[in-house]
Amino acid sequence: LLVKNGFTGPIYCTKATSELCGILLPDSGHLQEEDAAFANRRGFSKHKPALPLYTEEDARRALPRLKPVDFGRDVELGKGLSFRFQPAGHILGAATVTLRDATTSILFSGDLGRTNDILMAPPAAVTRADYGVVESTYGNRRHDARDPHAMLADIFNRTFSRGGAVIIPAFAVGRAQTLLYYVHLLKSSKAIPDVPVFLNSPMAVNVTQIFHKYRGEHRLTPEQCDAMCAAAKYVNSVDESKALNNRTGPMIIISASGMATGGRVLHHLKTFAPDARNTILFAGFQAGGTRGAAMLDGAETVKIHGDYVPVHAEVANVPNLSAHADYVEILDWLGNVESAPRQVFITHGEPAAADALRQHIAERFGWSVRVPNHQERVTLA
Repeated sequence: LLVKNGFTGPIYCTKATSELCGILLPDSGHLQEEDAAFANRRGFSKHKPALPLYTEEDARRALPRLKPVDFGRDVELGKGLSFRFQPAGHILGAATVTLRDATTSILFSGDLGRTNDILMAPPAAVTRADYGVVESTYGNRRHDARDPHAMLADIFNRTFSRGGAVIIPAFAVGRAQTLLYYVHLLKSSKAIPDVPVFLNSPMAVNVTQIFHKYRGEHRLTPEQCDAMCAAAKYVNSVDESKALNNRTGPMIIISASGMATGGRVLHHLKTFAPDARNTILFAGFQAGGTRGAAMLDGAETVKIHGDYVPVHAEVANVPNLSAHADYVEILDWLGNVESAPRQVFITHGEPAAADALRQHIAERFGWSVRVPNHQERVTLA
């Protein structure tokens, strides 16, 4: 969108991020064009006409602006400014960013990963920062200590015993691969029957292959990567996607988006949510106002493509599959900073979570910390 609106500068990113963007951005633009065309045919959008935020062509024009750099390398920006990426452990390519001049440094956590994630390596320690900007998605919560392996097995087996299907809205990067790996483990240990598994997200299909290339950022061996990639039948075309809605009996469908805000999973929800034999399984944080959050809160209907769809299926959640650090993991990561920052700003979280993390940081470290207001400006002296 920046490039579409005229931005012509470099866009720095890690190598894996650059490669992922080559897949995700054009596909995202294409899906937005499909969604806009569908909305215009059905007339359910409040916009006349409905337009994509950016198109596939807009995305392709943006890609040459990406400038990939290595983790741990200081990149000079001119006028005394430089930055360094360090692994954040959230998804492939995810980075914390330390921006500095001759006297001052600012650490941006971005999305911070888990300490003991089944796929990703933990976030790299950062030992110095004069200021910090820290996410707070799970600022007021600990992750469930139960084993996701056992939780998934239980959900899958009780659904299959009803003759139902499990529909999993999942982000194309990270969550889809985590789920595929768990499915592989569950099937290979015979904890669940050998039911058909479909990965219905062209983006996720290509992303899964990239895990082979960036083995230094995750925990899997080449053999485990192969097993993860082979855990599902990949669905690419729209016709194949539509055909899934005509299938019956036990199966697993993993499809974007992770909070059921768009994408192919919406068509599956329209088909499978009204049937009590089925299960809609969420596998991570659901932001307020999303269909995912509404369904977990017990909504009897959800609005999809202008229609109200009844939700009779079981709605389940395995929140400890989230790739975001919980508040204890965030505190442990901040504990690597050797001297107190002048100020820490809490962002990227619901208000209650952000304020809770503010209190946790102040109590544990005694640092100056606050939640900034929307569009507030701060001068760093």
